[in-house]
Amino acid sequence: MNGRFFARGVFAGLVAAAFIAAAVPAYAQLGTIKGRVVDEAGKPVAGADLTFDFTGELNLHFTGKTDDKGEFIRAGLQAVQGRWNVTAKKGNLAGIAANVDVQLGSTTVVPDIVIREGGAAGGNGEPSAEQKAQAALQKLFTDVKADMAAGSYDDAITKLNGQIAKDEKCSECYLQLGDAYLKKSDADNAEKSYLKAAEIDPQAAQAADAYDALANLYNGQRKFDQAGQMSQKAMAIRGASGGPADATSLFNAGVIFWNQSKIAEAKEQFQKAIQLKPDMAEAQYYYGMCLVNEGNVADAKAALQKYLQLAPTGPNAATAKSILDTMQ
Repeated sequence: MNGRFFARGVFAGLVAAAFIAAAVPAYAQLGTIKGRVVDEAGKPVAGADLTFDFTGELNLHFTGKTDDKGEFIRAGLQAVQGRWNVTAKKGNLAGIAANVDVQLGSTTVVPDIVIREGGAAGGNGEPSAEQKAQAALQKLFTDVKADMAAGSYDDAITKLNGQIAKDEKCSECYLQLGDAYLKKSDADNAEKSYLKAAEIDPQAAQAADAYDALANLYNGQRKFDQAGQMSQKAMAIRGASGGPADATSLFNAGVIFWNQSKIAEAKEQFQKAIQLKPDMAEAQYYYGMCLVNEGNVADAKAALQKYLQLAPTGPNAATAKSILDTMQ
């Protein structure tokens, strides 16, 4: 999911302390790739066979399939000293995302892989036009990420707008454009960019990311009703596949209700998130806080103890310990 959830800043409005992003351990040399496979008409291709091949000192090879939306995500991939080729095939059609630079400890989104006859390679071993286009777009996203890390938001915006001028359907471009504007505190243009990203393909992963970003934006502006609507849209898209990504959206929805002092509604969302992902520490914490507000001491104690087991030095550990001390 590319980190596009409430870690961007939604927690500033919480009663409790803000979240602190954990540093990536030096030994963690893994990353994640996600993307989508489409046909030449731009329609998602479900059940496409995928191969992930590492070009570097190590000989690594993994396989997978796209889901019913033509999407895929592969975690635990080597993120240093080499690059990945992601090949998609279905029947006699093929396509490739070549030379993908997986980012350390994060999710790299590859442009849509278009499958067609002869799409996996060009003649005489030369890269196909599709491969070249994919590699160029991937380089753009890598450069934009470097600009963002350096605080060069205007440079990132210029590069993304340049690509959008060539391809108005680049939803990932609009998504990253929204991020850049948000970093510049330009909420109006960030909102427009996220809305455009969601509009291009309303059922794609980028749309869910865009809706989560909009929920974050509206939440920060205390437009809680709009934030809730965006969060619900993100959950509806991710709900088809469920799993940890959906747990994140449920957690985000809980945060919105929490900020509105709607304890019962927040509790329900946090509880659902925990059911999908029991090791989501902050969901355990806020679930416990909801129970505290309800006066359910026994269950609140269990939830806060679970939080401390999962995150003994987490951002809310001191608060959890303090509350538990009063329950002794």
